[in-house]
Amino acid sequence: MSYDSEAKFEADLIKCLVEEKGWKDGVLPYKNEEDLIQNWADIIYENNRDIDRLEDYKITSGEMQQIMEQIKQLKTPLKLNGFINGGYVQITRDNEDDKHNFGKTVSLKIFDRNEIAAGRTRYQIAKQPIFNAKNDIYPNRRGDFCLLINGMPLIHVELKKSGVPVSEAQYQIQKYLHEGVFTGLFSLVQIFVAMNPEECVYLANPGSYDKFRKNFCFHWADKNNNPINDWNMIAERLLSIPMAHELIGFYTVADQTDNTLKVMRSYQYYAASKISKRVSEMKWDDENIYGGYVWHTTGSGKTMTSFKSAQLIANSKDADKVVFLMDRIELGIQSLREYRGFSDETDDVQSTENTDILLAKLKSDSSKDTLIVTSIQKMSRIKKDESVNLYDIDKINKKRIVFIVDECHRSVFGEMLSTIKYTFPKAIFIGFSGTPILEINKKKETTTADVFGNELEGTRYTIADGMRDGNVLGFDTVPQPTYKDKDLRTAIALEKAKVSKVEEVFGNPKKEAIYYHWMNEVSMGANLAENGKELESIEGELLESQYDRDEHRKAVIDDIIDNWLCQSHNGKFHAMLATSSIPEAIKYYKAIKVRKCGLKVTAVFDPNDGNNQGSIEKIDGIAEILTDYNNMFGVNYNISRYTAFKRDVCSRLAHKDAYVFIENEPEKCLNILIVVDQMLTGYDSKWLNTLYMDKFYKWSNIEMIIQAFSRTNRIFGDDKPHGIIRYYRRPYTMKNVIEYAFEQYSGNKPYGIFVLKLKDNLEAMNKCYHEIKQLFEMAGISNFEKLPKDIAEKRKFSKLFKELNKHLEPAKVQGFVWEQLTYEFNTENQGKETYTLDFNEEIYNTLLQRYKELRHSGGGSGEDDSAYDIDPYLMSLSTEKIDSDYMDSRFKKYVKMLNEEVDPKTIETMLNELHRSFASLTQEEQKFANILLKDIQNNDLVVSNDKSIREYITEYQTRAKNDQIHIFALRLGVEEKSLRDIMEKHVTEKNINLFGQYDMLVQGVNIETAKKYFDEIEGTDVPKRKVRSKLDAILRKFILEDGFELKNKEIITNN
Repeated sequence: MSYDSEAKFEADLIKCLVEEKGWKDGVLPYKNEEDLIQNWADIIYENNRDIDRLEDYKITSGEMQQIMEQIKQLKTPLKLNGFINGGYVQITRDNEDDKHNFGKTVSLKIFDRNEIAAGRTRYQIAKQPIFNAKNDIYPNRRGDFCLLINGMPLIHVELKKSGVPVSEAQYQIQKYLHEGVFTGLFSLVQIFVAMNPEECVYLANPGSYDKFRKNFCFHWADKNNNPINDWNMIAERLLSIPMAHELIGFYTVADQTDNTLKVMRSYQYYAASKISKRVSEMKWDDENIYGGYVWHTTGSGKTMTSFKSAQLIANSKDADKVVFLMDRIELGIQSLREYRGFSDETDDVQSTENTDILLAKLKSDSSKDTLIVTSIQKMSRIKKDESVNLYDIDKINKKRIVFIVDECHRSVFGEMLSTIKYTFPKAIFIGFSGTPILEINKKKETTTADVFGNELEGTRYTIADGMRDGNVLGFDTVPQPTYKDKDLRTAIALEKAKVSKVEEVFGNPKKEAIYYHWMNEVSMGANLAENGKELESIEGELLESQYDRDEHRKAVIDDIIDNWLCQSHNGKFHAMLATSSIPEAIKYYKAIKVRKCGLKVTAVFDPNDGNNQGSIEKIDGIAEILTDYNNMFGVNYNISRYTAFKRDVCSRLAHKDAYVFIENEPEKCLNILIVVDQMLTGYDSKWLNTLYMDKFYKWSNIEMIIQAFSRTNRIFGDDKPHGIIRYYRRPYTMKNVIEYAFEQYSGNKPYGIFVLKLKDNLEAMNKCYHEIKQLFEMAGISNFEKLPKDIAEKRKFSKLFKELNKHLEPAKVQGFVWEQLTYEFNTENQGKETYTLDFNEEIYNTLLQRYKELRHSGGGSGEDDSAYDIDPYLMSLSTEKIDSDYMDSRFKKYVKMLNEEVDPKTIETMLNELHRSFASLTQEEQKFANILLKDIQNNDLVVSNDKSIREYITEYQTRAKNDQIHIFALRLGVEEKSLRDIMEKHVTEKNINLFGQYDMLVQGVNIETAKKYFDEIEGTDVPKRKVRSKLDAILRKFILEDGFELKNKEIITNN
């Protein structure tokens, strides 16, 4: 059912929630903060009438003020999540009637995550709550509705009617955040919901408008990852009780490492609840218990999901120990930090510095030792031999143990996991992987399902799902050969023909056939035959030594340096360079260092690996790397503290721990990290956007490709449209292997995984531009100097301009710059072609200015400009420097020509050029620019060389605005200060009378003065009974259109 009225939609949704979805305790209409605080106080009183709490004495305003002060101190949604889920708040009783508790500290229950739709939990809806503005500049606001649990506004919902994009509800939330209305009691809001009848997104409260990201607005979906958008289904699946209560109590995460409140996505919720249910139903005495595994793509938040799974199990008491098991020591460090970051005050996440501590934690009966993070290496050392007391192992085996294994596709298939399973035969093992081992790439004839049991039904979330939902980014994959194809073909063809030069081929038919077969028929890159065998190829004949050469490394480094500024956004984002071995990593490090290119580079690898690969050179290389790192960043690490060094690199690259704010201190940022295998699996940093890959993955290791690529595709913001992969070793074969890998790990639906290339993006931008140009021309508008009047045309322009920008952002990362509009590309037959963008930056900025004017293009006519689906990111782009220098140079040149009495034709040419530059101004600015020119032409203004044209325009605007308001107030009898106050708020038709401000303005009008004005305009004696209606029409128009010239012939249409 569609709705042409937002009010009707709101009424039906609230009715549904109250009557059918568990919000049973009443609707509170049009309440302000004080009303809702009193409502909360009443509920706290009813829920805490024990003798040691409030007994029968109501909570006082002073005691509520104590609670509000605690909320004010905590301030952020992150910290307030702990306040809510902590369940209790402490106050000092100041109610003198309560003789028993007066002056004492009492603990009051405010929320119980487990008391769902039961006990004393109250579920209410605050309809149209009134938000107080943070200061006098902003108006008070009225939201659509808040969902209150025990009186606390925990979920805020913003609605739009059918046909108005849900992005407008998102924008409204962002605007409210900017205006600071979610303070006081409303700062308790944990989740925002933006919806119209046909679409819904939800997000965790980001705390401030500048942290609002559309990328973190999620659609709720079913177990097959199909988005749920119909409002009835949203009411059922997301906003109903128990779901809404569980979402607040169990599925929000206060991430201390990111200093961000997070809310779980639907696939995370399904997985965590499925695992919890699986464990609760487990028969612990059964033989060969299998927990199963969860397939969640890399970058989709597996660690958070696994933590919530562990937390649910621990809180439910369905297991005695929940052990989060990593397959590498380094990842154990990272995940311990993340686990502790995710945990609230009720959780204790235990680390295990060594095997003895791990053993003690496992034996412990303390509830504090329930959640444990350790590595598979440590865990495998606890086994039945002389090093461990058999009594200890027997004691541990009497406990119900759940192992949650992250990145379960890796070394867990080796002896270490076998040892753990043998030592703890009755434990449950649950695996998480973004790339589970399948039949096509099984290791030692074993798949993930063989080890953990079947995939848990209804929990799969592939990389294709993640990209479709915008939860992870796509990839721009760029094969970058470092040798000429012809040179490689010739070398292989000569070798196959068993000759040393081409001349020796001719005259021998057999050698000629072999030579030309390899020169013309064999493909550069290898592919797989139907039987799984690799077909012959040029690259298949190359030895690894071909790439272990200074010539190759120089070409790779050249490519990195040439593209660095553009791809890194001038160092904002970081990159990894993946190499094939530790010796090669060290060679790369030295080669980049010698170039003195200004890049801050270090390298991380396992110093215990590869002891047969030049151990002395390796140790010397590590020493050099550590010395340089210490000097670069003012730290002090040595070989004995190598693990601490790696931890510091991880934190610095992820902007976490001590480096949360280093984006503002570029001298502390690392540009490129050189790796071998470590950190290509499981390491997360949204600040990484590029992987330079000088290593080759075979067809049997396709899971490693997905893992390595996924280091770059964490969502960030509009300036990170995709992850960038540039690969150098056997690039044609790698291209085929990459495509095969993503086919297998996307359910054979690799749509949207690989982004458009630069030429495709330029073509798409041109297509949008020409459609926009045609649209304006058909509307009779030249040079894009103003918006079309027709609403349908403005909507089409909005859609086309957004589409154009969707291609502009990735094009910039791929090397496009406004200074160069023509680019050269390779063709399929190894030729060259050029392509040119048909518009320049001046035209783009003019279009951007027109787009920004859509927000207020409706004026006072009642036009619903929310239907233009405005993009807040585009609205935030600066238009202050739109060719100001160019416009000013044209202006000064024109004035100079007038003073020097240049011939009229030349002056007219310059004037036309100046007029064209005006198109990038707003409509109002254009008007005053033209008035300025007329004053100059009439010799009414002497131009100063010290002033720019923009300064003159601003002067004219300010003077005119003051004159307009003054004249309007004087002639209509309106109180001038009140009129200025309401106009400074830039009100809309919807909120013009917020808190009766417009009514008060009208009531203060001198009717005799207004009547005199209308008598003069209409040339007749206007009856007093008609004056107010006429006054209302013109006053509303004046306010909503931000003023206009009050002409003598102003037409008043309202009778």
